[in-house]
Amino acid sequence: MTRNIMLGLVAAGLLFSGTSRATQLITEEEAKLPPPKGAVAADRRGILRGPKVEFVSPAESVASPMKLQLKFESFGGAKIDPDSVKVIFLRTPNVDLTPRVKPFVHADGINMQDAELPPGDYTVRVDIKDSDGRPGTAVFTLKVAPK
Repeated sequence: MTRNIMLGLVAAGLLFSGTSRATQLITEEEAKLPPPKGAVAADRRGILRGPKVEFVSPAESVASPMKLQLKFESFGGAKIDPDSVKVIFLRTPNVDLTPRVKPFVHADGINMQDAELPPGDYTVRVDIKDSDGRPGTAVFTLKVAPK
C-alpha cells in the first residue's frame, strides 16, 4: 500500500512539474556576458518593402516567466519565411536564441507564453526574410523585474 502511494505521488509530481515548467530563453550565465561594444545598428531608412517585425509584449518590466509576442507583416504579396527567423541576444559574444524560440515561430509572428529569463534588461535582435528574400529586422529590450 505504501509503495503504491509513493509511486502515485512521484507520478503526480512528474505530471505537474511537466506542465508548469517555463521555457528557458536566457540563462543566468548568458545574462552575465558583457554587453555589446559600440552602438547596435538598426537601419530602417527610406521606403522599404521588406517585412516588418513588431514587438507586441511585454510592454513594460514584468516578472519571469513572461509572455514574449512579436508580429510579422509582409508586403507586396510576399509571405514570411518562418525558417528564416533568427533571434539573437546581443552580448559579447552574441547568443543565438533561435533554437529555443523555433517551436513558437509561425508565419505571422512569435508567440511564446512562458519565456524564462533572469532579472535584468536584455537587448534582442530578430531578423526575418520574406518569400522574395527581402530582410526585416527589429531590435528591442526585454525588461525583467526581480521576483
